[in-house]
Amino acid sequence: MIKFPYGDADFYRIITENYFFVDRTDKIRLLEDISNKMLFLRPRRFGKSLWLSVLENYYDLRKADEFERLFGHLTIGQNPTPLHNQYLVMRWNFSGVDSSGDKKDLHRALHNQLNGSMEIFTARYRNILDYQITLDPHDALRSLKSVLAAAQVANKKLYLLIDEYDNFANEVLMGGDPQGQQRYDKLVRGEGLLKTIFKAVKDGLEGQGIDRLFITGVSPLVLSDITSGFNVADNICLLPEFNDLCGFWEDEVSQIAEQVGRNCGLSAADTASALQMMQTFYDGYSFIYEGDARGGLYNPTLVLYFLKYFQRYCKYPRNMLDSNLSMDSNKIAYIAQLPQGEQVVEQALNEANPLSIFQIKDQFDLQEMLKPQHDETFMVSLLCYFGVITLTPELTGSNKLIFRIPNLVIRKLYVERIQEMLLPDFLSRQEADRIVENFYQTGELQPLCDYVMEKQFAVFDNRDLRWTNELTFKTLFLTLLFNDTVYIMDSEPALKREYGDLIMLVRPDMRQFHLSDFLIEFKYVPLGKNKLTGKKVRGMSQTELLALKPVKAELAEAEKQLLSYRATLNQVYGAGYLRLRTYAVVSVGYDRLVWQEVP
Repeated sequence: MIKFPYGDADFYRIITENYFFVDRTDKIRLLEDISNKMLFLRPRRFGKSLWLSVLENYYDLRKADEFERLFGHLTIGQNPTPLHNQYLVMRWNFSGVDSSGDKKDLHRALHNQLNGSMEIFTARYRNILDYQITLDPHDALRSLKSVLAAAQVANKKLYLLIDEYDNFANEVLMGGDPQGQQRYDKLVRGEGLLKTIFKAVKDGLEGQGIDRLFITGVSPLVLSDITSGFNVADNICLLPEFNDLCGFWEDEVSQIAEQVGRNCGLSAADTASALQMMQTFYDGYSFIYEGDARGGLYNPTLVLYFLKYFQRYCKYPRNMLDSNLSMDSNKIAYIAQLPQGEQVVEQALNEANPLSIFQIKDQFDLQEMLKPQHDETFMVSLLCYFGVITLTPELTGSNKLIFRIPNLVIRKLYVERIQEMLLPDFLSRQEADRIVENFYQTGELQPLCDYVMEKQFAVFDNRDLRWTNELTFKTLFLTLLFNDTVYIMDSEPALKREYGDLIMLVRPDMRQFHLSDFLIEFKYVPLGKNKLTGKKVRGMSQTELLALKPVKAELAEAEKQLLSYRATLNQVYGAGYLRLRTYAVVSVGYDRLVWQEVP
């Protein structure tokens, strides 16, 4: 049995207890060569804390006798740097700071968290430090000065590791509390406590005890507001050599999946199917502008979640989205509530016209966050840092960066957010669920179209008309039909980058049930351009609508595309594997839907 360290960020335990570990220790030498003070940003649950634990064990002078045991079999152990095991290591973790309460509560929580870290530091190095460290329970900055004094008296260098530096500040700012922005302002602006803390860290780096610094976080939301207090860290998050500092490559995932498959006694085909599921649901992240020849990165937490379940039960988990990552939907919700944010969230689902900006912002300040309007650069940059969209190697014709949703579990978060916008009423959701379940079993599309016309068209008011196109209706149907416990609803690779509007392929582990695969192509006929009115269209019969020249033309184009897509899918999956039903759906304005099944 392979021991998978799901949710475990303790490098010492992972190595000494023989857990699965992907070696990135070759990066240590690169980090030493670049800077002694670094900022590294990655999405939540992407392995940042484990990397800090690697650094902690590598540089901690208390671990010198165990260096061979911990690192001898890893890349850096074959050729270690002179700095290994040369430091007192102190680690702060801001994710443990309670962001609730008023300014006084926040200050107390922050002081308590830092003092707790320094108390652990004092206990660990009590046999090395002769100087009496004094921890002030009401003033963590005075405690820090005492710690630095002890290090200097002992003539020892200190390595400070700061985990999730932006965590509680982001929670204060985006937690939905009306007072959150005011509390954040008092924390970081003027002589705010957070700003003062980072100023003290900067002072420590200037010959007062701190020799090296490594900071992790999710986004640079806090960075601009503490710049005057701390402006020395080198941001390495988009440097090509650190693209895979956290995350797995496909060959690494493939090797371990094959081993699990052999342990389960599965066939090569079943193991390949499992790998394909992980690729569809977990692959696709990139943190560099130009892309990498090895492809995209897999989210490590999701991979370990899958593999642990796969090994135990020799089948896929029913729910491919680990609940630990479902909280990322709050980040999408934050963007959606901004002016024009809903359009950005919807466009993220549009593969044919993806989100694009010229440059990712590397700092955000409070004043910018409080602006009544935000440009696309602001919103797209934040979504990228949050990990709910990712860079692609392609550029637009005007040299803009192009972004896409990395994989199917993140697409699910977008769909769920749009569902909340379109179906806020519980009874409406129940009705929709019944209609959708009937469609899964029977393929009857008319009840679904009736529901969209009667319930969802009404959600769009006049200001939304300028956004009307095929994407609008694809999004409406996608939010209703999305179900990743039964279907794979993302088949871009299978269609060789031909963009079928909505593709629903039954998951391999669900093909035992009598469910159809679906392929739906959407078209839109604008009213004014075709000398039609909403009143006229609503009064026409289905036969009359189908006889309209623009409707016939769009249906014919959709049929042509569907036949091409069907041929590609059958070529990829083999004739007879798919139980494929194909539909062409045309929306005439915001008033009527007509459809045909294409045999």
